[in-house]
Amino acid sequence: MAIFLTGLADDIWGLGFKPRLIIQALVALSMVLIGGVELRSLGEILPGGHVDLGWLAIPMAIFSTIGLINALNMIDGIDGLSGSVSLVSLALVAMLAHSADSAGYVFFIVALMGGIGGFLYYNLRYPGNHRARVFLGDNGSMLLGFLFAWLFIVLSQGEEDQEAVMTPVTALWLFALPLMDTVGVMIRRIWQGKSPFRPDRHHLHHLFVCADYRVCDIVALAVTIQLLFGLIGIAGLLFGVPEYLMFWLFIGVCGAYFLGILRPSRIVPWLRSLNGWLGLPSVKVRGIFIGYLRKEKCREVLGVISEKLGSDYDYQVTVHQMAASSSEERRVYCVVHIPTEGNDQLIGRIQRDALRIKRRLAKQRGIDVRLFISRNTENDVRSVSIAMTGRGSRRADRRCAQSTLIYSKEYGQRMIRSEGAGFEFSVPPGGG
Repeated sequence: MAIFLTGLADDIWGLGFKPRLIIQALVALSMVLIGGVELRSLGEILPGGHVDLGWLAIPMAIFSTIGLINALNMIDGIDGLSGSVSLVSLALVAMLAHSADSAGYVFFIVALMGGIGGFLYYNLRYPGNHRARVFLGDNGSMLLGFLFAWLFIVLSQGEEDQEAVMTPVTALWLFALPLMDTVGVMIRRIWQGKSPFRPDRHHLHHLFVCADYRVCDIVALAVTIQLLFGLIGIAGLLFGVPEYLMFWLFIGVCGAYFLGILRPSRIVPWLRSLNGWLGLPSVKVRGIFIGYLRKEKCREVLGVISEKLGSDYDYQVTVHQMAASSSEERRVYCVVHIPTEGNDQLIGRIQRDALRIKRRLAKQRGIDVRLFISRNTENDVRSVSIAMTGRGSRRADRRCAQSTLIYSKEYGQRMIRSEGAGFEFSVPPGGG
């Protein structure tokens, strides 16, 4: 109750990190003294035997509990992230508890998963729910982090009547993503001479946001990463891999992660390239670009656009005429402007519609169909290089070339305006 009220007070009044840490330490101390939960051993993290903590058992239990509470709280930055990662971790813990015949813990974990699942129904982004309606908040994330700490300590240390379900190293892998993200970000802050408790926007999900990922894609990738880490930890446990090897492998992964987030200007362009390689649409999608084509082909292209997009959502089609150059004839290009308003599902549908239009126009040589993206040059090394050298691709030159709007029409349920200036043909009703 104390940890829940602390988080609630933080949500309402914005407590500083000092009172939060003090209350978290007191709650962890009560867990140790009243609940008898102690972190007595770290397992065989060094070759040659167990690392027993002795008199450090209570301080380490408090330190670990505070760490897990804040690790989960720090990744609670976008819709559905902390809840989804927690659900995956709990599912893996439940599997281990079931294999060890710990029915009581399995029942508790499954009940907790049910609560998280109900919460995610209102917090995740999916068709029909493009924005979260309920939020975890500091009270929810801190309470959930505390429950993780209690579970990991109890199940890794064992009890009088039951052996340990997992090793402490396995627990690290089952909660790897929040731990690595929190530790990596705090080390980065210290490296830069800042307070480790000073918030910034260099967590993993922030980097994905800077790389123009949709929120639903960030959550899916984070869940996949956590699932892989958890399976690595379970595989090491089941196949009897020495604990010290699993521990130092975990430290190595944490080190690699720290090096990755140390310079966002390098990792963000790489993440953006990964987004394209995975075939995921950018959150900056604002429509569909179709070019470059001869003017007489516009009637056919506009008809295809109207046929494939229909009137299920609102969009505006504009046709622009390029300025003629000495090397090529005057050409035009079409842009389908669609107000996405951060709607992840609509962006995904735009990508599918663009592919349908591309397949329909595949026989037309030289026509390029791609997503129309609002460019963001922040953390983009390519844009800096082009600005310094004054050179770019031919496509970039064409984008910057002067063009004239010659046609504009709105479609959808709120069709408002249709106008043409210097456009020699009229568009047939219903045909674009």
